[in-house]
Amino acid sequence: MGQKVNPYGFRLGVTTEWKSRWFSEREYKQYLTEDWKIRRYIMTVLPDAAISRIEIERTRDKLRVDVHTARPGIVIGRRGAKADELRAGLTGITGNNKVQLNIVEIKQPELDAALIAQGVADQLLNRIAFRRAMKRAVQNAQKAGALGIRVQCSGRLGGAEMSRTEWYREGRVPLHTLRADIDYGFREARTSSGRVGVKVWIYKGDILPYKPQSDDKVIREAAMAVGETSGAAAPRKVVSSASRRPAAETPEVESTPLLKEADPELERLLAEEEDIERRIHESHETPHFRGNED
Repeated sequence: MGQKVNPYGFRLGVTTEWKSRWFSEREYKQYLTEDWKIRRYIMTVLPDAAISRIEIERTRDKLRVDVHTARPGIVIGRRGAKADELRAGLTGITGNNKVQLNIVEIKQPELDAALIAQGVADQLLNRIAFRRAMKRAVQNAQKAGALGIRVQCSGRLGGAEMSRTEWYREGRVPLHTLRADIDYGFREARTSSGRVGVKVWIYKGDILPYKPQSDDKVIREAAMAVGETSGAAAPRKVVSSASRRPAAETPEVESTPLLKEADPELERLLAEEEDIERRIHESHETPHFRGNED
């Protein structure tokens, strides 16, 4: 019996903010269902867009959807066609014509837990050994500046008949410290032998003071009360589907993998480890631990 809690929900209101920002007493059930349908629709239509999270914010008559992705070119599409299609789909789901779709680019996908989990899941689908994929993720996160990372895979690893759980951890991952900035991500790899769950925890340091600033919170609540959207605290690159881009500025579709290869020395060691493990499994000789008894 595990007594585990989601790191995001554990720190909600302390060091993390809500992914859905709205308040309603009468339409609570309707809005909650719409949020679930919006996220499911976007993740279904864009399975290869490397989407980390989707934030939804509602005011009196406006709906804003922020899509945080490492591949904005796939979300925008040719001359913004894909973004317009998403906007039309969101309008059909919510019935609101004032839908604002923002595509936020993630500059460092190596420090995003959801994207790292997606990269490990993609490599498992490509029949890459799970240990190699996990160690690649650990090394890439450490190179990017993470203070600690833990990667865990659960399921029929390597096509084994019995499911098991394997994990690797480097550095510190203080899950019980509220002021710790812990990024958590979960993805599933639908392999030929069954589903394999991938969980990633990344420790980026402490947030001090760990409680949100009261002045900023009051400003955001006042802005939402008068029908305005609360602005982000840090500057970020946002591409809105409301403003079309010229054909020359349309970004190209990125095809780079989320999880890059590790150092050549580590890749050589991982290849030797896989070769040794394969030879052990292929050997049919039964070891003899006792001598011949007369």
